[in-house]
Amino acid sequence: MSTALPPTAPPDRHDTVTWGADPYADALRSGHGPLFLRRSDGWLLPLEVERWCAGADTADLSALRRCEGAVLDIGCGPGRLVAALAAQGRRALGIDVSAAAVARTTATGGSALHRSVFDSLPHEGSWDTALLLDGNIGIGGDPHTLLSRTAELVTSKGLLIVETTPTDIDERVQVRVERGYLPHPRTGTRHTPGAPFPWARVGAPALLRHATTAGWTPVEQWTVTDQADQIPGAERCFVSLRRRTVPHSRS
Repeated sequence: MSTALPPTAPPDRHDTVTWGADPYADALRSGHGPLFLRRSDGWLLPLEVERWCAGADTADLSALRRCEGAVLDIGCGPGRLVAALAAQGRRALGIDVSAAAVARTTATGGSALHRSVFDSLPHEGSWDTALLLDGNIGIGGDPHTLLSRTAELVTSKGLLIVETTPTDIDERVQVRVERGYLPHPRTGTRHTPGAPFPWARVGAPALLRHATTAGWTPVEQWTVTDQADQIPGAERCFVSLRRRTVPHSRS
């Protein structure tokens, strides 16, 4: 598998412009936050930078155990999942629109490309498993479009593992990446928030509705509560889907 870095997505692509720039890149380089997605009404979603930059945890491993064959990690971030699969001798590739994420992934022993899921990708239609963890079902702000695109990337019987929110939600919003109110850990300066871009959050019921019309069949749902999480009792919820080979009728 080639590891050459192809051109990134066009500059008007929302999934490329913000995630590929500061303050997200700085947070990945430093390995810690605070980092947030801020909605237009001021609501903040904390981004778990420290967890993403650590090794695969119990919840991650529950998903990786279910992976089949060659694995494509969409929005791989700093690459803990790709690195864990590589350490197991598994064939895995991460893709991310952040150059800092790609650099960190390769530094930890994983393979990654600086590319959007909506760009042309290597081995399209031949991946056995695709991953959309850590909220990456929100990429592009349109879960149905993302699920349809992912169906093009896997084999005719390919598996998709998605992490959902613990609550029943189906939300499409405009957000910005912000470091919060604390100054930059190295320079002491405060970052200017990034440009707004579309994002989505979905719980398992909404995901299953989108998946049904995007070429996927449900396989399994599970929840992991890791006592080592920063928030005691925090739950992480997952759904696995199988690509449907026979077109689904809405009638």
